[in-house]
Amino acid sequence: MIYNYLPEGKRIGSKENTGYISSLQGLEAAMAKGIILEAVAHRCTSDMTLEFSIGGVTGIMKREECAFCDDDGVKDIAVITRVGKPVCFKILNIIYNDRSEPVAILSRRAAQLDCFNNYLGDLIPGDVVPSRVTHMEHFGAFVDVGCGIVSLLPIDAISVSRISHPCDRFEVGMYINTVIKSIDYNTSRIYVSHKELLGTWEQNAKRFAVGQTVAGIVRSIEDYGIFVELAPNLAGLAEYRSGVEVGKGASVYIKNIFADRMKIKLVLIDTCDVKIARNVTDYYTDGLTHIDNWRYSPIECNRVIESCFV
Repeated sequence: MIYNYLPEGKRIGSKENTGYISSLQGLEAAMAKGIILEAVAHRCTSDMTLEFSIGGVTGIMKREECAFCDDDGVKDIAVITRVGKPVCFKILNIIYNDRSEPVAILSRRAAQLDCFNNYLGDLIPGDVVPSRVTHMEHFGAFVDVGCGIVSLLPIDAISVSRISHPCDRFEVGMYINTVIKSIDYNTSRIYVSHKELLGTWEQNAKRFAVGQTVAGIVRSIEDYGIFVELAPNLAGLAEYRSGVEVGKGASVYIKNIFADRMKIKLVLIDTCDVKIARNVTDYYTDGLTHIDNWRYSPIECNRVIESCFV
């Protein structure tokens, strides 16, 4: 089922999608079966109609069919920003113009309604879903959780290690995993988190040992010290030093690791300019589809950081 409702861009190169959009017969079959397809919108007309070229057939998507929304209708920006990008849709009809040429009538709205009613609406808090980063603001990242339906991932839910902007961790277009925090069925809004998928303190800390010198990224500078990120869900503290800048790469010596206090003491060796690695690869939940409870803190630590989804 998940394949049917993947984030936009995931199905466009697939054998099934290509087979359906390569001919008029394929489009007719997809229409009869109610299949969700994808193609790149190549133009937006002055009346906010998206145009596609699929299977040698012109496809058109009227403004009102460009998105599923319950407010004041589909805004212009929501239409024009689809040009040049993969767009999911269902085929509502195939008509013929005055030149006897077939024209496919497309609806992204119908695909999104199908996705919400038969996939997203059945999810519960704690479910892990594939997502795609669509755009970012200082307060968080917006992610496509299925068929172009967008959810907000707040910046404090991206990772335990603090970041100043979501671009410190992600790039637009990146495919990630997220976990459902809640669903508002009245507004069809979905809220997600991400940090629970990046491992506990212990899982991250066991990758490091006292006496090692390792690379990190300076994430925060305080009067009492400098926080250096060793992994997306793990940071250590080095003594304050002037001239250090947030975002710089750092080489640090691991002086001590205290599980009972959830602390890693570092000695800052040097800093340098470095391109910040945004790829998130260290998921500790690969293959896991649901989380009831996630405790970041070690058992022996009195300070408790956890997420409960039940």
